[in-house]
Amino acid sequence: MKIAVAGTGYVGLSLAVLLSQYNTVYALDIIPEKVKMINNRISPIRDDEIEEFFKNKKLDLTATLDYKEAFKDAEYVIISTPTNYNDETNHFDTTLVEDIIEKVISMNIDTTMIIKSTIPVGYTEKIKEKYGIDNIIFSPEFLREGKALYDNLYPSRIIVGEKSKRAEKFAFLLKQGSLKDDADIPVKFMDNTEAEAVKLFSNTYLALRVSYFNELDTYAEIKGLNTKDIIEGVGLDPRIGSHYNNPSFGYGGYCLPKDTKQLLANYKDIPENLIEAIVKANDTRKGHIADMILKRKPSVVGVYRLTMKTNSDNFRSSAIQGVIEKLKKHNIDIIIYEPTLNETEFNECRVVNDLEDFKNKSDVILANRLEDAINDVTDKVYTRDLYSRD
Repeated sequence: MKIAVAGTGYVGLSLAVLLSQYNTVYALDIIPEKVKMINNRISPIRDDEIEEFFKNKKLDLTATLDYKEAFKDAEYVIISTPTNYNDETNHFDTTLVEDIIEKVISMNIDTTMIIKSTIPVGYTEKIKEKYGIDNIIFSPEFLREGKALYDNLYPSRIIVGEKSKRAEKFAFLLKQGSLKDDADIPVKFMDNTEAEAVKLFSNTYLALRVSYFNELDTYAEIKGLNTKDIIEGVGLDPRIGSHYNNPSFGYGGYCLPKDTKQLLANYKDIPENLIEAIVKANDTRKGHIADMILKRKPSVVGVYRLTMKTNSDNFRSSAIQGVIEKLKKHNIDIIIYEPTLNETEFNECRVVNDLEDFKNKSDVILANRLEDAINDVTDKVYTRDLYSRD
C-alpha cells in the first residue's frame, strides 16, 4: 500500500524507513536539502541503523516537498511533525500537526491519519470535534535519539489509540517491518486519550528515574561518598535494577523536558506533588553542577560537546545548556567544543573546535558524557558520568 509520512525527524524518518521495506512510502518535508539527501539515501540525522538501511536495503521510499504528491492515494498519513513546548502558554505548539490535518482534509481523500507527534492529553478527541472528522488516531512512539530505527525494528510495545480494524492494520504494518518475533511484541489498543496519557506518563517516569539517581549523586558528592557503590548497591534490588541510573547534568533532549512540563500542565486543578517536583528537580540539578564548577574558581570553563547523548548530532534542549546559562550569570568565560557547529559563537559563547586549543585554553572542562578524546586531560574534566554510557 501507499503510506505518507509528514516530517522527517527521528520519528518520521525511522518510520518511513521501517515501512518502506514492504510498502510504497512518501516522506514529506519542507526543507529541500533534507528531501534531496533522503532521495540520495543519505541520512539527514545521525542514526546508525538508518545509515545502514540506506546503504544496503532496497527501500520503496521517496521524499518530496509536495504534500499533494505525498498524500494522494495514501491509505495512512502519519503525522510526525514537531510539537515544541511553549513555556508562555504551558502547552505544546501543535500548529504543524494541524497544518497537516488541514491539508489532508482539503484534498478530500479516503485515508486514516495517525498522529505520532507528542500532544497534550485529550488533543485527538478535540481535533475530531474541531474539524468534524473521525479518520484520525493517536499512536505514541517510544524511540531514542540516535537509535530511532533500532527501536522501531525491536519495539518494546505498540500502542494504538483506537479499537478498530484500521488500528489493527496499522499495528500489523509496524510489526511487519520489525525484526522482532511477533509473539515478543506487546500490542495494546485503547482510546486516543489514554494513549496520549501513556506517552506523557512514560516519559515523565523516565525523567523521574534520571532525577532520582542525579539527586542520589548530588548527596554523595556533597557528603564525600562513593556514588557508584551506592547506585550499584541500590540497583541489586531486582525491583529497581540497573537501567537509567548513570548520573548526568540533568534530563534533556527533545522529549523529556517538554513532556514533563506538558503533563504538569495537564494536572491543572488535579492534586499532585510528584510531577511538579520532577520538573523542578531538573533545574536544581543544573544549579548544583554550576555551583560545583564555581567552587573551582576557573577563569575559563570549556564545555565539551553540547550534544545530549553519545553518538548523537542533536543538542536540542541538552542539559548542559542549562548549566551554561547558570554559569554565564557569574560572568565566567565559557568556550565550547562542538564539531557539529560551524559557527564561531553559540549563545554568546566562543566556539573553539580545535580540540587541542580547546583543552589548553580551559581551566575546567565540563563533560556530560566522557569520551576518549579528553582522557589525556582528566585532571581538568568535571563530569558525573560513571559508566561511559547514556
